[in-house]
Amino acid sequence: MMLRGLWKLTWIEMKVFLREPLGAFGTIVVPVLIFVVLGRVANLRFGAPSLAAKGLTGADLPVLVALLISVSAVLSLVTIISIYRDGGILKRLRATPLRPQTILGAHVIVKLLLTAATLGLMFLAGKRYFPPGAHVPWFSFTIALLISTWCVLSIGFVIASIVPTARFAQPIGAIVLYPMIAFSGLFVHISNLPPVLRAVARVLPLTYAVRLLRGIWNGEGWVAHLSDVAVLTVMFLLFTAISAKIFRWE
Repeated sequence: MMLRGLWKLTWIEMKVFLREPLGAFGTIVVPVLIFVVLGRVANLRFGAPSLAAKGLTGADLPVLVALLISVSAVLSLVTIISIYRDGGILKRLRATPLRPQTILGAHVIVKLLLTAATLGLMFLAGKRYFPPGAHVPWFSFTIALLISTWCVLSIGFVIASIVPTARFAQPIGAIVLYPMIAFSGLFVHISNLPPVLRAVARVLPLTYAVRLLRGIWNGEGWVAHLSDVAVLTVMFLLFTAISAKIFRWE
C-alpha cells in the first residue's frame, strides 16, 4: 500500500513538474546547453575532438555540468516544497493517509529521475566531443551523480524548512549551493586555498562529490572512493535528521 502510494504520488509530481515549462527548461535543458556550448568552445580552441584533454576539457567539464544538474534539481525541490507550503498543499497532504516519508520520498525520486535523464541527454548531446573509441564510464558516472545528488537533496530539505516564503526559496538556495561549487576543488585545488577556506571546503558535500565524480570519470574504481561515498552518506543522514526536526508542513 505504501509503495503504491509512493509511485502514484511520484507520477503526479512528475506531471506537475513537466507542466511548468520554465522549471523543466532550467532543470533539464540549461545544463545540457552549457555542456554543448563549452564543448564546442573547447573544440574550437584545441581541435576536435578535445574532451580527452586535461583541465576544463577533460574530466572537469562533465563534472561541472553534473554538479549544475544536481544543484538545479535541488533548487527545483526547494522551490516546489516552498510553493506547496505557501499554498497549503503540504498541510493537506499531511492530513492524508500517506506517511511523511512517502510524501517527501516522492519528491526525491522525481529529482533523482530527472537528474539521470538530464545526464543521459548530456551524454547524447556531447558524444561528438569525445574521441573515437574513448571509454566513457556512463553507468558508473550516473550512479556517482545520483549518490551526490541524493546527499545534496537532503540539504535542500533543510533550506526548504527554513525559507520564509516561496519567493525567497530559489535565491536563498542559490546563495547556499552555488558557492559550494567554487570551493569544492573543481577550479582550485583545495590545498591551494587559504587555511580558512580549506577548512570550509572539507565540510562541504560537493568537495567529496567532485572527488567521486572526477575519479569515476577518469576510470578509477569504486574502492578508491569508498571514503567519499561514506562521507556523502553520513552527510545525507545528518542533514536528513536536521530537516526531520525543523521541517514545517505549514
